[in-house]
Amino acid sequence: MTKSPQLPAVDRAAARRVAAELARRRSALLDRLERFVRLESPSTDKPALDRFSRLLAAECRRAGAKVERFPQKHAGDHILARFAAPARGRPILILGHYDTVYPLGALERMPFRVRGGRVSGPGTLDMKSGLAIALTAVESLAAARVPLAAPVLCLLTSDEEIGSHHSRKLIERFARQARAVLVLEPAAGIEGKLKTARKGTGEMELTVLGKSAHAGLNPEEGVNAIHELALQIERIRAFADPASGATVSAGVIEGGTRTNVIPERARAVFDLRVTRVEDAAKVEARFAALRPILPGAKLEIHGGFSRPPMERTPAVAQLFHHAESLGHLLGLSLEKTAVGGASDGNFTAALGIPTLDGLGGVGAGAHSPTEYVQVRSLTERAALLALLLATIPESLSTITPPSWYAATPRPSLEFILTPPQRHVATCPPPPSLNGR
Repeated sequence: MTKSPQLPAVDRAAARRVAAELARRRSALLDRLERFVRLESPSTDKPALDRFSRLLAAECRRAGAKVERFPQKHAGDHILARFAAPARGRPILILGHYDTVYPLGALERMPFRVRGGRVSGPGTLDMKSGLAIALTAVESLAAARVPLAAPVLCLLTSDEEIGSHHSRKLIERFARQARAVLVLEPAAGIEGKLKTARKGTGEMELTVLGKSAHAGLNPEEGVNAIHELALQIERIRAFADPASGATVSAGVIEGGTRTNVIPERARAVFDLRVTRVEDAAKVEARFAALRPILPGAKLEIHGGFSRPPMERTPAVAQLFHHAESLGHLLGLSLEKTAVGGASDGNFTAALGIPTLDGLGGVGAGAHSPTEYVQVRSLTERAALLALLLATIPESLSTITPPSWYAATPRPSLEFILTPPQRHVATCPPPPSLNGR
């Protein structure tokens, strides 16, 4: 017989008040989401991003926050909203992004629409619903007279969809101050699963330099870069390790100019994913050890992992268990899962900070014309987030660890990204050939 989870330090009456307050705010939450979706914010359009950031800053102030902007030259400005609390101590960090994968004009092809229990439109699921959920959750706590457990920092960035190159330092800076990090990415699947593990991601580019020659008159004097690349790709396939979850996939390949010319250059770009920090170093080392196979060929290799894996550490497991207990108060049955994609939560979890991801909306079709979020999930997720903000203790060790997590604690790991590698490997050229 499974033992019921230990209830966190919030009474059922407070949970009911928060849920009732959010039910009253459902229309306001939908209106906020509509404002967010109707103002498009493509990752690579700084003017559009800055327009959205001004709207977002106004909405944060409306929710009771003090707002700080972090101006960016080549990206949208990042927003930090600070919500005060009667309690002192390390803050809780809410992490979100407001950029989307859709270009300007996508709203004309996929307009904002509420129909059949779904809200559709560009960015509704990933992750403008998460932004609306977070602000409405904080407002509902104040209205229900339920205090925050700690000051809340809400960091909303503009470049998550393109790698977080401009925001990573900020993310890690504020994460190091926090007792826990709550990530507003969409839930996993229509079941609404929370994400407690994510793969680390990266890219590696392999360029082969050969020697051009006429394919009919003197092919033996050339070095075929495409042939070399094909041989290397077959070798690289063995870098994947299904047992550990490490994958290496060739996603881009190009080379050559004409069929009657021995190609002097070919290139491939590989997607890299691992579940463990130590596996990232192994994959990078195997790429660095590559050597040419065909005489006269040269290899240029650069790239590496840009996001560390989010591992399901004991601290992450404890935070999920805490959320699971709160879900019982709200009548929700929460499940956990591991996913192959990465988020900014990868950075914070790798620092050893308890991180829980997938607290945003529930839906499907992210990054596609069919993207939608379930209307019902908006207030449910807002209620869950609100109770987390009201209950996360200073030290997660005060929460009873779940019985299903048997791993022993280990020191927190910080993923250190080395500069992009550039490695040139050569093989002796072939002997001079006089034949034609």
